[in-house]
Amino acid sequence: MKKFSLALFAIVAGIVALVNLGSLLALVLSALIAYAGFHYFQKSTSALSKILWAAVLLIGLVTGISNVPAFFGIIAIVSLIYVWRKWDNEKRDILLTQTDDPFDNFERQWDEITK
Repeated sequence: MKKFSLALFAIVAGIVALVNLGSLLALVLSALIAYAGFHYFQKSTSALSKILWAAVLLIGLVTGISNVPAFFGIIAIVSLIYVWRKWDNEKRDILLTQTDDPFDNFERQWDEITK
């Protein structure tokens, strides 16, 4: 049942991430605009160029903050990473508990005795 809920959660998160892919690309573009504005604002020397690059920075920040669907897409991608890691840990736990080596049980018991 746990794998079913993880799979269902991953499917929903994947759909949400795919639906918001355009918003995510717009968020990346606005972040690049804001970064360019900040970078050139620091390098500029005249007051007019500082005002211009501050305006570019402000435009990039406002468009990035107002892009709410992209934040839902980021949450969906983080959720997919979480499900991926949980799914991988369950596989690893199953593989670790199923060993045919007769010495594993002996080593476990020996560790318990020597504690």
